[in-house]
Amino acid sequence: MLSLLYQEGPSTEGIFRRSGSAKTCKELKEKLDSGAEVDLACESIFVTASLFKDFLRNIPGSILSSQLCDKWVSVMDQGNNEEKIKSIQRLIEQLPRANVVLLRYIFGVLHGIEMRSEENQMNAFNLAICIAPSLLWPPVSSTPDIESEFTKKISSLVQFLTENCCRIFGEEITTLFGEI
Repeated sequence: MLSLLYQEGPSTEGIFRRSGSAKTCKELKEKLDSGAEVDLACESIFVTASLFKDFLRNIPGSILSSQLCDKWVSVMDQGNNEEKIKSIQRLIEQLPRANVVLLRYIFGVLHGIEMRSEENQMNAFNLAICIAPSLLWPPVSSTPDIESEFTKKISSLVQFLTENCCRIFGEEITTLFGEI
C-alpha cells in the first residue's frame, strides 16, 4: 500500500482527501482480512489511500500511542522548532519499534506528496487534516468541542512532522522506497 501511495500519491490531486468507492473498500478489506491475495495496483489509488487510513485507524491504541496522547498534544505548545523536534524524537523513542518503522514510511510518503503539492494540491496542512485523525485519538471519548480542539492540535503536530520529517527521522526518509 505504502509503495503504491509513494509512487502514485505525488501525482494524484487530492490524495487522502478523496475517498475510494465504499463498496470496493469494504470488499478489499474483507479480502485482506481473510489473507487473500489482493492486487491493489489494479484499483484506484483513492481506494488504496482509503484502505490505508482504515488500517491506521484500526491499530490498537493508535500508531502514536494513546498512552502518550497528552504529551503529543503538548508538543506544539513548546518553544522553538528545535525544542519541538527534540520532544518529538523523545516521544518516538517511547513507541514500539514496529510503530516507529511504519511512521518513517508514512512520513516518507507524506514528504514525497508534499514535495509535489503544486501538482497534487496536498501541502503539509492539507495532508495533516486528512491523516491526523488516523494517527492519534484520545484514549477516552469526550465532548464534540474537546474533540474538535484535539483534532486541530493533532493536525498541527502532523503538519509539523511532515514539514520537518527529514530532521526528525533523518534524511534517509526520502529514499526508504529506493528508486521506484
